[in-house]
Amino acid sequence: MIPQPMTTSPPSPDHPPIPATDLYSQTSKRRGKHKIFIGMAPGVGKTYRMLEEGAELRDEGIDVVIGLLETHGRQETLEKAFGFETIPLRESLYSGVLLKEMDTDAILERRPQLVLIDELAHTNVPGSPREKRYQDVEIVLEAGLDVYSTVNIQHLESLNDLVAKITTVIVRERIPDRILDEATEVVVVDVTPETLQERLQEGKIYAPEKIEKSLENFFQRRHLVALRELALREVADNIEAGANSGVHGHVCSVHERVLVCVSTYPNSLQLLRRGARLATQLHARFYAVFVSDPERFLNKQESLHIEMCENFCKQMGGEFIRIVGNNVTRAIAEVAQAHRITQIVLGQTQKSRWQLLLKPSPMQQLMKYVKDVDLHIIADERNNKSK
Repeated sequence: MIPQPMTTSPPSPDHPPIPATDLYSQTSKRRGKHKIFIGMAPGVGKTYRMLEEGAELRDEGIDVVIGLLETHGRQETLEKAFGFETIPLRESLYSGVLLKEMDTDAILERRPQLVLIDELAHTNVPGSPREKRYQDVEIVLEAGLDVYSTVNIQHLESLNDLVAKITTVIVRERIPDRILDEATEVVVVDVTPETLQERLQEGKIYAPEKIEKSLENFFQRRHLVALRELALREVADNIEAGANSGVHGHVCSVHERVLVCVSTYPNSLQLLRRGARLATQLHARFYAVFVSDPERFLNKQESLHIEMCENFCKQMGGEFIRIVGNNVTRAIAEVAQAHRITQIVLGQTQKSRWQLLLKPSPMQQLMKYVKDVDLHIIADERNNKSK
């Protein structure tokens, strides 16, 4: 017989659960610590690793409870959950079906030191207090409780288009990148693609009827190799960001990041193509930025042009950033620093030599603001053809 996790008794009718908002107001200002276990795909062992580390802390005397556990019928995971106190789930009726969700209010009323919460990207039942499980986790963290959680790399918002391109699978459930950025610690749970395929074939991930189809689709080796690289890169980026936060303004980049400066000039699409090609060659993240002057409104043609640039950027797997600023070069520099950019692509200035004598070019100004960043000045193809 498979051992089952222990559960707490449901709240007494004489002592109904205190709403999350009231509990939050009673708590200290300390924000809980958030440790995220991330993997390249289902079945790598994220939940097992979370339970394993939780059990070690429980054995050391830490008050650990399970807030939400998704075992997917995996016996090893069920056995690892044995001995944990589990917060009863909240039941709700939706379209005539009784569904269960994590009870955030009950967790806050119980107030353990550490809560284990599985599948961070899960979408709650319609009508729940919050739409997504990660929002429930944020409530728990704000109440001063520590959280261990799990998520797969394909659920990260900024990687959604890239994952779809790699696997042809569109992931509907996503979490904002900031959740990973704000985490106290991010741990990658890693296995080789071959090991993961073996687990799948042994029936340790999905039911037998789903195995063959999974191997032909999401669990193809080339897909897993690419997803594994994404997961490892995310953790490296997270470590890098933490290191940079402790250095006085100095950016120490492990990975290349390309930023293309977009304007209303027609050559912006050319710059994006060059930037995307450079990002591909460097295996780099790709960004584009447009700085909007608050004192100048774009006409219809210019607005359509910027929208076209944004769509093109996203098609190439990049992130398009719109900001407002009076000083364009300073705004670009701030974006470059915030995203730890290593390569900046911008167009050749449209100013005459006489104008440059009176005011430096954007490139010259940018060099004052950014350090340890390579600048790529791209000549306008139309000018080249006319010579």
